[in-house]
Amino acid sequence: MDALITASARALATGDALGALKHVALRDDPPALALRGIAMAQLGEYPRARELLRQAAKGFGAHEALAHARCVVAEAEVALAMRDLGDTPPLLTTAIHTLEARGDHANATQARLIALRRLVLLGRLEEAAAELSQLDERALPPALHAVSELARAEIALRSLDSTTAQVALVRASMAAERARVPALQAEVAEAQAWLQRPAARCLSANETKVLRIGEVETLLQSGALVLDACRHGLRVGPSWLPLASRPVLFELAYELAKAWPGGADRQALIAQVFRTRHPDETHRARLRVEIGRLRALIADMARIEATPKGFMLQPTVSQQVLVLAPPVDGDQASLLALLSDGAPWSTSALALALGTSQRSVQRALADLEAAGRVRSIGLARARRWLSPPMTGFTTILLLPTALPSA
Repeated sequence: MDALITASARALATGDALGALKHVALRDDPPALALRGIAMAQLGEYPRARELLRQAAKGFGAHEALAHARCVVAEAEVALAMRDLGDTPPLLTTAIHTLEARGDHANATQARLIALRRLVLLGRLEEAAAELSQLDERALPPALHAVSELARAEIALRSLDSTTAQVALVRASMAAERARVPALQAEVAEAQAWLQRPAARCLSANETKVLRIGEVETLLQSGALVLDACRHGLRVGPSWLPLASRPVLFELAYELAKAWPGGADRQALIAQVFRTRHPDETHRARLRVEIGRLRALIADMARIEATPKGFMLQPTVSQQVLVLAPPVDGDQASLLALLSDGAPWSTSALALALGTSQRSVQRALADLEAAGRVRSIGLARARRWLSPPMTGFTTILLLPTALPSA
């Protein structure tokens, strides 16, 4: 390796992308192309970075397997930054095996962390935690150690384990200081700020209270019957009843929980749940049917009693009913939460992360664009969507998470 390549690599290791480009900007040999690609990625020019890294990988070819594998890993990280969340490329798995076989454990770990972070973005927390547990973090360089602890903290935060998240973020901060990479230090500081920002609202009969992540965790462990409007389900202690796939039943439970300890008016339920201003007997009959379904579904947690004007929720295993509401209202809250990370998302990646159809995402984005809440860049298949960052609170409870089914 010549002096210019060495100097460029050292500049990249400290996050000095412009300094790295000064050494190799006019060179087109594979090592220089690879370094230019990484530098462009650090500057946020992801399409150009991807192109350079592919050229470098092609230039190295099969006869330089180690360098080729490193280019594949770098391109996979660029794809993650571009929110290209399709299936993990088989080339990345092959690259991991090649790197480990050649003794390049640092880059092999980097590749595993890329795959792990993809799982976190998709809300597949159990799989991500399993991948993280396989890493030997004691042997990691400071920068990779910080990234692994950031991943551990995000898994913990999405799982509402604030204690584990705090410990992980302290370790991430120490590792980032040792790495001396400003972008990494800023990412850790932003993650630490999550713990202090409002994460949800608690709605009860007498007041609305803003909660931080740790307070949400305490609330869910309190033994109260909690209607979780962030994750769309009912919870009493460790018992969880998902209602995300049953929107009508969830809306009914939500309105009944909001009205507790009083009852919900029959006409108001019809108007809110069935979205009609002119109810007739068919709506009243449908309300009775849906109430019967909800009554059978939540029998282990609460009763639904009829009143002269409507229905009332009565908890059976707790003394209190609370509503845990998102920090922002609206049907597209989870979509906005994903977009608020500042990265450009494709509709296919958003659909994959939210577990819904691409067409549903496109319709929601069209509504949000008309309201001026999101914007698009690019055309056709290169089109990406952006939203201004949501300041003042964390959207951690709105992000997709694969919760247990029972």
